[in-house]
Formats: sequence, structure tokens, C-alpha cells
Amino acid sequence: MTCYDRRDLGLLLLRLGTGGVLAAHGTQKLFGWFGGGGIEGTGQFMDSIGYAPGKVSAAAAGVAETGGGLLLALGLATPAAGAAAAGAMAGASAVHTPNGFFNQEGGFEYAASLGLTAAGLAVAGPGRLSLDHLLGHAVDRGWMVPAAFGVTAAVTAMAVGARSQRLRKAREGEQGALFE
Repeated sequence: MTCYDRRDLGLLLLRLGTGGVLAAHGTQKLFGWFGGGGIEGTGQFMDSIGYAPGKVSAAAAGVAETGGGLLLALGLATPAAGAAAAGAMAGASAVHTPNGFFNQEGGFEYAASLGLTAAGLAVAGPGRLSLDHLLGHAVDRGWMVPAAFGVTAAVTAMAVGARSQRLRKAREGEQGALFE
């Protein structure tokens, strides 16, 4: 009998894959790596889609994705890491929702998949092949899961709600065609 089982190996693979993808996306926003826009370019994009101020929004999304992704991959502070990443993906999903579900149509499928996987890891825990386990779960306590999701939900709701208000206000006064 080994000290690690299939569940631990599966959680490690999920953490490494999901965390790596999230961290890569975050570094695009923060540093312009992997063809990303960096804070400047991503900030302009964030402004254009209603997340203002753009540079602050770019930094927040970049930190949530990079930090959450790296911590998930390491299995450290898993509740906070998973909740932060899930919150960032909820914000991304809000942008893509008008395009439907499927990614090839510009939908929210990809962001939702990453967010749900990160959330699932936060709830399930990192497994024994993790820094949380090595450190005696000092930053991975049961009470931290609802606390992390509560804070993340509140911050995400405020950001997405403010974006929705800005978009609604920008559309005020626009008149669509009366006849087509």
C-alpha cells in the first residue's frame, strides 16, 4: 500500500493543469507574457468591455488568475486560491454570456469550466500531494471555504454589477431601428 492514492494523484493533476492555465492567463494581463497585453493593453480592453477603471480591473484579474493559479498548482491556501480564481472566471463569464455557451461562438464555456474546476478544488481540498498537507493544513481549514467564497462572491457581484450599470448607462439614449 502506498501513502498516496488515486484521489491524491487526480487532485494533483487537476491542480497543476487548472492552476497552470490560470497562471498563464494572469501573466498575460500582468506582464504581457505569452502574447498578452500587459497592464496597459489589458486595461484598455477592460475599459472597452465596461470594467473600469481598466488598469485596476486588469491588475485585479491578473492577480486573481496568476496568484490563484499558482497557489492552486502548489496546493497552498487552496480555499482562497480556488475562490479567487473562480471569481475571476465569473467576471470573464459575464463578458461572454451574451454570446451563448459554446466557446467557438465566443461564449462562456471556457471561463465557466476553469472557474468550476477551481471552485471544485477549493471545496474538495488539495489532497496529500500538496503544500497545504505538508504544512498541516494551516491555511486550508474547513471554515475557510465558505469564508473565501463569501468574500469572493461579494467582490465579484460588486464588480460585475458595476460593469452592468456602466453598460446600461452607455446604451441609454441609443435607439434601435424601428423597422427592419
